[in-house]
Amino acid sequence: TWKWVVGPMFLYLCERLVRFWRSQQKVVITKVVIHPFKTIELQMMKKGFKMEVGQYIFVKCPSVSKLEWHPFTLTSAPEEDYFSIHVRIVGDWTEGLFSACGCDKQEFQEAWKLPKIAVDGPFGTASEDVFSYETVMLVGAGIGVTPFASVLKSVWYKYCHDATNLKLKKIYFYWLCRDTHAFEWFADLLQSLEAQMQERNNADFLSYNIYLTGWDETQATHFVLHHEEEKDVITGLKQKTLYGRPNWENEFKTIAGKHPGSRIGVFLCGPEGLADTLNKQSISNSEADPRGVHFIFNKENF
Repeated sequence: TWKWVVGPMFLYLCERLVRFWRSQQKVVITKVVIHPFKTIELQMMKKGFKMEVGQYIFVKCPSVSKLEWHPFTLTSAPEEDYFSIHVRIVGDWTEGLFSACGCDKQEFQEAWKLPKIAVDGPFGTASEDVFSYETVMLVGAGIGVTPFASVLKSVWYKYCHDATNLKLKKIYFYWLCRDTHAFEWFADLLQSLEAQMQERNNADFLSYNIYLTGWDETQATHFVLHHEEEKDVITGLKQKTLYGRPNWENEFKTIAGKHPGSRIGVFLCGPEGLADTLNKQSISNSEADPRGVHFIFNKENF
């Protein structure tokens, strides 16, 4: 038995030593941004830190807890000179981080007063394969939109730098959210992308659909009354926010009809139930002919 145990234990100890060493490296918080509905953005720098789109890190704040590590998806792009995470204040640890960063104070917080942060990572996810396809479907549910913030930023940097060598030609983005509380910080990014793509006369590069799944009848009526306005009353985007849940069968058939004979990457960050639905649709809408359209499903669950 000991022969079977020694090998895995040795590898486990090596991994723990590497992670301990990485967690001891100095991390500098360069900026703290307070977004609406108690969401904060931490922009950080760390020597030798290299990331890819959609990856995540583990974060520890010793002034809040000396032992707790929490995973957060990176919302910055590899092309930026910092890395960032968005933290929704929903529990004791995040409340402690919120206070430690001075976000509960009115006055300006000096940089030297910001808490020490330990970072372990980054760690890979399925979203890293986005640039392997010409056409992709990105589906985020609620806070599962965070990896796609990194993806969309990176796509835009690559597109502006050298669009001719970018394999990715079309993005279909879906965001399912129960309420509007998580919209504000991400809507800013979409507004920026929308405006810049129109300036470059390539508004068709990104098609996005935002679905509110938790509205009551009063809110739905308000939505109908304002549907004809030029910009959406909730997000400020030209694309209107949709009420209810998407008809995935129709969405897959429509996309398959627009891109015959291609491999389409389907990327999800969301709950297991939605993953089962998208997986079944990916299989049923893929053709048996190798030259036909094929949907390749990739997922991250929370």
